[in-house]
Amino acid sequence: MSVPDYMQCAEDHQTVLVVVQPFGIVPEDHFFKIYKRIASVSQVSIRDSQRILYIRYRHHYLPENNEWGDFQTHRKVVGLIAITTCTSAKDWPQTAERFHGQKEVYSSTLYDSRCLVFGLQGEIAEQQRTDMAFYPSFDECSDVERRVEDFVESIFIVLESKRLDRATDKSGDKTPLLCVPFEKKDFVGLDTDSRHYKKRCQGRMRKHVGDLCLQAGMLQDALVHYHMAVELLRGVNDHLWLGAALEGLCSASVISHYPGGTGGKLLGRKPSISQTTDAGKRHRPGALTTNGISADTSTEIGRAKNCLSPEDIIEKYKEAISYYGKYKNAGVIELEACVKAVRVLAIQKRAREASEFLQNAVYINLGQLSEEEKIQRYSILSELYELIGFHRKSAFFKRVAAMQCVAPTIPEPGWRACYKLLLETLPGYSLSLDPKDFNKGTHRGWAAVQMRLLHELVYASRRMGNPGLSVRHLSFLLQTMLDFLSDQEKKEVTQSLENYSSKCPGGMEVITLSAELKLPPVPFTKLPIVRSVKLLNLPVSLRPHKVKGLLGQNVSTASPFIYSPIIMHSRGEERCKKIDFQWVQGDVCEVQLMVYNPMPYELRVENMGLLTSGVQFESLPAALSLPAESGLYPVTLVGVPRTAGNITVNGYHTSVFGVTSDCLLEDLPAVKTSGCLVEVIPSLPRLQLATSLPSRFVCVFLSSSVSVQLFNGETQQLTITLENIGCEDIETLEVTSKVVNTKEKVFSNFLSWKLEEALSHLPLKPGLTVTLTVSIQVKLDFSGQENLLQDLNDDGISVTGLPICSPLRQVLKPRPETKPISNDSGKLEYSHIKVNKHESKLDMILNSSLQFLVCGIKSNLGSASVDDCIFTKKEHQVILPSSCNPIEVQSNVIGMHRYRYQYQYLHRY
Repeated sequence: MSVPDYMQCAEDHQTVLVVVQPFGIVPEDHFFKIYKRIASVSQVSIRDSQRILYIRYRHHYLPENNEWGDFQTHRKVVGLIAITTCTSAKDWPQTAERFHGQKEVYSSTLYDSRCLVFGLQGEIAEQQRTDMAFYPSFDECSDVERRVEDFVESIFIVLESKRLDRATDKSGDKTPLLCVPFEKKDFVGLDTDSRHYKKRCQGRMRKHVGDLCLQAGMLQDALVHYHMAVELLRGVNDHLWLGAALEGLCSASVISHYPGGTGGKLLGRKPSISQTTDAGKRHRPGALTTNGISADTSTEIGRAKNCLSPEDIIEKYKEAISYYGKYKNAGVIELEACVKAVRVLAIQKRAREASEFLQNAVYINLGQLSEEEKIQRYSILSELYELIGFHRKSAFFKRVAAMQCVAPTIPEPGWRACYKLLLETLPGYSLSLDPKDFNKGTHRGWAAVQMRLLHELVYASRRMGNPGLSVRHLSFLLQTMLDFLSDQEKKEVTQSLENYSSKCPGGMEVITLSAELKLPPVPFTKLPIVRSVKLLNLPVSLRPHKVKGLLGQNVSTASPFIYSPIIMHSRGEERCKKIDFQWVQGDVCEVQLMVYNPMPYELRVENMGLLTSGVQFESLPAALSLPAESGLYPVTLVGVPRTAGNITVNGYHTSVFGVTSDCLLEDLPAVKTSGCLVEVIPSLPRLQLATSLPSRFVCVFLSSSVSVQLFNGETQQLTITLENIGCEDIETLEVTSKVVNTKEKVFSNFLSWKLEEALSHLPLKPGLTVTLTVSIQVKLDFSGQENLLQDLNDDGISVTGLPICSPLRQVLKPRPETKPISNDSGKLEYSHIKVNKHESKLDMILNSSLQFLVCGIKSNLGSASVDDCIFTKKEHQVILPSSCNPIEVQSNVIGMHRYRYQYQYLHRY
């Protein structure tokens, strides 16, 4: 016997073997449909008996294995069910002849046979035959299961008769010697009259009867026969059959202890009634009396000692396997015994001892095996190691089986089978194809082995002709194993990835391999690594401000309850995420990322942009080129919200090495962020100002300055041109002024204007202008102000040109908290006050600002709402001299500047 049955388990010893085979023209799907129905009849309760007959079906069985039927009766083919098609009566003789020819293959062991004929109708089909069953079609065969049950009962009748024949053999001392195929030549010329030979014959026959009893559902009788066979065979050193008797004893004890089965496929098996009823009954008289064996077997060995304990079962299995190991031709028997013992140990949860049996099975030499048999052997070893919880060992043998699928000796390597087996090894190496599993903590498993396995998956998928799978596995390797790759390995992997992605670009779609297995997308969150994400406020001149007079409109949205824990909880969560500034629809918004390039060479990131939700958002992609191991590097991603509402920045997208990635912030717990939710308000008007006075550039706040010199009491007209450079109408215009850094002790507001003319042009359409005339009139009153200069100095007003002989000089004394700086040769300086002997004028520089408030009004579904507005400011700086000196008035105007993304914006005025 050269082909082992790796699916065997201990309870198979009590089954009878039935082969189901097709002949003629039978569609494969129809055959397996009928085969499945036949196999559903796995046990039959015998009528007029308390016993159950168990059946094991096979659709392929080598005749040479049938030759070992005397050694272990469950290996003997005792039933044959042939399935064929016959459409006409003239083809029936040939069909019947072929059926008889098929029976000849197993004729030496067959108890009974049946032939199921499909498609034949007429006179022949109406004949009543026990060995034939005729059906019009494969869909019209409702009584297949019933016919199979009748067939099994006929097998039981033959089985029981053979058991009784063996038990009541009348051949005197001439008990036939049962042999395995390779033993027949060894017994030629032996003395058949010797005592040693007779004991050998008796021991083997006793073991054979035990097998028949076990198959016939007489468990206790089988245990007795096995015990007696062990004693007889041990006395004559018949090691091969002694091992078989010990294995039979173990199988019967396993069936007694574990009626649910050990193979996992017979969980619905019912315990045999004879297990309980035989214990209290005596065996029927007349068993092997002429061979020196007492008919009353229950008196030879006590019932309590018949069944082995769970610990003894394993010890007997070890002993049986050691006896099998003495025979080169019994390798298959030894291997199958190891498999059975492992299944029992798995039920007993003794994994370490089970691994010893499997380790022994690995080194059993079965001769020259085909590549398919090697694949099957390694696959079964993998399943058994998985059964006992040795997951990594299981993955190892499954990987060996995968490599065997593409062995050089195979003319057509099975790369698909190899790839499928490699995928099944992933759990054993603590490897998941979902990149999210690698963000949950420390790395699990051996990284070197995992990288080797991923490389094999890439190679197998490439040989399958699927570059998309290669790109996905390479992306996964680079993303999850980046910390374990050397610099050279990083370069090789990225080069391979670029090569594969040029043929099939990688994306974020899910790759479906089967209904149960899908490959999730692999975003490159480490190329580059993002450390922090920060949403930036708009530039100063573009930031919206609430109109105070309109705050009451939102009162209705507040909760009517004084306190609600649910509402407060939700608001608290919103505060944790929502940012306290606003973005404006149509304005360019910025998000700053701090990124890091972990690669040992320059990293090019293409098409990097923002992923948002909530409002329509136009992302403006950017391209980066990060130097090798750059450290933290700021990157600003921009975009334009096209609608109003709450926008959430969910992450960013990139394109690296030809692979597109969508990186979500929720999958990056290590990324620091101050919040990702911001309110986008509707579009606002934009106002640009120009003055009639000459300007000079000032670096502060990107502003330009205009100035005018005036005498005290003089008036100057300043013309300001207002232009709507936005896309919204300006509906409202308000102008206010404020004197900066003064307590109005010397002068009042010196700016005045009339808005009626400008307001008459409202609403101001985009692109139109309107002018506003501002009067600058300086009126200073120096009377009664003894501490004038000191107060002006405290207010931040620059005072210069005070002569020593001036009457006001007497007033300028330092305050208690102010110390004099120096006193040198007729020149006295106090803090913020400069004194010059050679000038006799008093100049004062004062600041004032103009604020322009513009609003746009939109109607929505019949209700009016006022958008947030932009404050525009125009700052003036005024020099106030004494009544005999000129006054210099300076105005600071922040002008228009072009934003770096080619969008014009109004800054602060």
